[in-house]
Parts: sequence; structure tokens; C-alpha cells
Amino acid sequence: MAIHWKILESIDQIEQIRQRSKEVPCLIYKHSNRCHICSITKYRLEDDWSFGPNEVEVYYLDVISHRPVSQEVANLFQVYHESPQVLLILDGECVYDASHLDIQFQEIKEELLASQA
Repeated sequence: MAIHWKILESIDQIEQIRQRSKEVPCLIYKHSNRCHICSITKYRLEDDWSFGPNEVEVYYLDVISHRPVSQEVANLFQVYHESPQVLLILDGECVYDASHLDIQFQEIKEELLASQA
């Protein structure tokens, strides 16, 4: 199943994502086009993805083009900024984050299922 990326490019969207996460889980993927590990993790995530677009909303954040947005994501959700990085947002809070080669679809799926139990 394909990931239906939504582009995260403004600070205003962050609060919208927080609010939206009260209705549907949201995942933010922070990516740098200058990093080969980012390319690897993005490919693996896309290759393994099995959620439909109504199960999880997925946001793509280009950290090079939108550095202030990336910093605000880190500040608001109280995580250390890294890229690549995923943040799983539920009920307005970051309940899971992973970076670099620790980004694994199966772990995201397990965390999502555990959080909803």
C-alpha cells in the first residue's frame, strides 16, 4: 500500500496536526535530501507501509527547506531534532519517535497498536 504523503511546510500546520491527531493518528517523517540514510529509511518505510490513508495521516517534512518548521516540531513535541526521524502523534502528544536506521515500520505499527489498546 502506498504512503499518501502530506507536505508539512508551515508552522501553522503543526497545531493542525496536533488537533487532527485527536481524531486519527498522525506520523511526521523528517527528511533531508542531503542524507543517504534518509533515502534508505524513506524507501524502507514506503516499501513496508500497510496502513490506508484513513488509518494514519503521514506528513513529510523537508528539514533543509523548512528548518524553522523542523525546529518547532522538535520544540513542541519535546524531542531532540534528528533526521531522518519519525514522530507518532496521538491525542496531541508525541508517543513515539525514532531516528536513523531505528526507523522501522513494524515498530511504528506495534507502537500504534499498543497506544490504541
